[in-house]
Amino acid sequence: MNMMNLSQGQQSASGGYRVDVARGQRIGRVSSEWFSRPDDERYLNLPDLYDAVRGRAEPAQARTVESRAIRVAANSNKSERRDLRVPGRDEPVAPIHWTFGQLRTLVGAPTSYLRQFPAALSGINLQHGLLSHR
Repeated sequence: MNMMNLSQGQQSASGGYRVDVARGQRIGRVSSEWFSRPDDERYLNLPDLYDAVRGRAEPAQARTVESRAIRVAANSNKSERRDLRVPGRDEPVAPIHWTFGQLRTLVGAPTSYLRQFPAALSGINLQHGLLSHR
């Protein structure tokens, strides 16, 4: 088996794949996105990422609430984050990315529109949309 076959995705005798780095391309966006994340969202290996996701998934709960009853608030510890206050919970809920996507769709606010504002201002826009949504 020659090197050309290995670089095209063939397995070597040892069972691992060889990667020909000369055939790929550098995508700086991946690196810049990783560096722009908060420290608690940077993972150096898959087991750490798995543990973090698992730690969020285990206590997670799915609930259906009336959109008018949701209150959007700025996170007091992290100014770039927003929290949700929902009926039946005394403490704020830290929603996942998907949840905010659902809220944005519900109120008709494009992601690009909300991203241009600080978290507090985008929260005000979301709150207005939730209150006026039918």
